[in-house]
Amino acid sequence: MPPDSFIDEGPPLGENDAEDLLRGICFKTGPPRTVGVELEWLVHDLRHPETPVPAHRLQEAFEGLRDLHLRSALTFEPGGQVELSSAPAASLTECVASTAADLDAVRPVLRSAGLVLAGLGQDPWNSPQRMLREPRYDAMETYLDRIGPAGRAMMRSTASIQVCLDAGHEEPGPLGHGRRWQLAHLLGAVLVAAFANSPMREGVATGWRSTRQAMWARLDPLRTTAPSAALPPRDAWAAFALDAPVMCVRAAEGPWAVPEGLTFREWIRSGLPRPPVRADLDYHLTTLFPPVRPRGHLELRMIDAQPGEDGWQVPLAVTTALFDDPEAAETVYRTVKPLAETAGPLPAPANPLWVNAARYGLADPELHAAAIACFAAAREALPRVGATPAVQEAVAAFTDRYVLPGRCPADDLRAPVTRKDPRT
Repeated sequence: MPPDSFIDEGPPLGENDAEDLLRGICFKTGPPRTVGVELEWLVHDLRHPETPVPAHRLQEAFEGLRDLHLRSALTFEPGGQVELSSAPAASLTECVASTAADLDAVRPVLRSAGLVLAGLGQDPWNSPQRMLREPRYDAMETYLDRIGPAGRAMMRSTASIQVCLDAGHEEPGPLGHGRRWQLAHLLGAVLVAAFANSPMREGVATGWRSTRQAMWARLDPLRTTAPSAALPPRDAWAAFALDAPVMCVRAAEGPWAVPEGLTFREWIRSGLPRPPVRADLDYHLTTLFPPVRPRGHLELRMIDAQPGEDGWQVPLAVTTALFDDPEAAETVYRTVKPLAETAGPLPAPANPLWVNAARYGLADPELHAAAIACFAAAREALPRVGATPAVQEAVAAFTDRYVLPGRCPADDLRAPVTRKDPRT
């Protein structure tokens, strides 16, 4: 590789410097103050959602979206999914209101092009072609193709709701942020099960309530499983990040290199194909996809996209209430900790508890009982965290429709109802 073919953004990064950076930037100390949400949506034809949408139609419609003045960051995924990433909000109510306003601006633009946002974790009918042609996605596809077909499916045909919460106080003792970090992983399986919404692929029932989560579990275990639970969170994340394979080596021009079997730690030590710099570490972190990703805040990544115009508000509200209300957090911690201990020590999402969540949803008796307790605690906490009556009613309706009878949104889509319109 010629010496001028990479982006020189600083001095070479040492191993100790990298570890210090990872420990320092992964968790920000302080009381929980902000909340955010990242919403991914599939984009379907307004009248014929099962018909593939040509890339040129998506591109033309997306040009209209670029002119909107939104508070959320608007981006597009490789298969033509739309993503809205909210600005950090001082409250749940502010987050819901600002994100809903942005969606109200986006939907008419798409509708005028004969398109609609679809709240599904996995496209039930199509495997779209990759629309975005950028070095990042070329390299990602090359890397993931070496492992199997799940990578392409994840990139092109899945959508999720990612709830972003502050990491919280630095607690005394060896675990530091361990309590809130541990709660995220313990509660994660319940969130997978309750909001599972991807039972179909290419018109066929897959046998999973959350096909999207099943894909993530087998995508690339070295970058999609949870860091070790045996270490304090800062140490666990530093080790996880440095020992994960390098997906690609960025270049200023031409395709990005896709090394085989090179961890970031080995890259630092070898200095080949070029010495990594701080920007390479920052980029590497964006290619790691554990179920809970620390980015200063905690990014919970395990929830399928939800049906309905406002369906996304329910997982956002429930998760926020269970984390940010002390009474609810304590109740839920006591509820889910024994369940996870029974399932065994494997990290999520390889843990049997997570596998059952993705496969059976709330048809699993243990997850069903845990979800009833968690949603009851959330409903009690919602007024205390300032949720509006409308949000409280939405959570209550979801609880009555799905949680209490042991169902999840995927059960509305499973065969023989293969042509249900998921439009929002």
